[in-house]
Amino acid sequence: VNLRRVIIDVYVKVSLSIIKRELTMNKLDVEFRSIKEMCEIYKVTPRTLRFYEFKELLFPIREGQRRLFTKRDQARLKLILQGKRFGFSLEEIRQLLNLYDIGDQQKTQLLKTYELANERLKVMINQKDELELAIEDLKKMLKWGEDVLVTKGIKSNEN
Repeated sequence: VNLRRVIIDVYVKVSLSIIKRELTMNKLDVEFRSIKEMCEIYKVTPRTLRFYEFKELLFPIREGQRRLFTKRDQARLKLILQGKRFGFSLEEIRQLLNLYDIGDQQKTQLLKTYELANERLKVMINQKDELELAIEDLKKMLKWGEDVLVTKGIKSNEN
C-alpha cells in the first residue's frame, strides 16, 4: 500500500511539473506572436503587417526570416487599426504612437489624440451630412425614374 502511495505521489508531482512547464511555454507563446497568429487575430494580411513594419509603425523581433510580434506590437496594431477606421492617416497615427515614449505619462499623447479626434469627428459629421443629402437626391431621382418607367409601360427589375 505504501509503495502504491509513493508511485501515485510521484506520478502527480511529475504530471504537475509537466503541466506547469506547458503553461509557462504557452505563456511565452502569448508574449510573442507569429505573423500568422497576428493575421488571424487582427484580420489583417501578412502584407499589411510587413507594410506597417516598413513604415516603422510596428517593430517585430526578427529571427532570420521570422517575425515575432511583442505585446507592444499587438497594442500598437490595435491602435493603428482603430486610427485607420477613424480615418487618421498613417503619418498621424505614427506621430501619436511616438508620443507614447516622451515620458510625460502620456499627457502629450492624450492631448494630441483628443485634438485630432475632435477634428476628425467634425470631418466625419460633415461627410455624413453630405452623404445624407446625396442619398435623398438619389431617392428623388429614382422616384422620378420609376414614374417615367410606369408612364412608358416599362417594368423595372426592382418592382
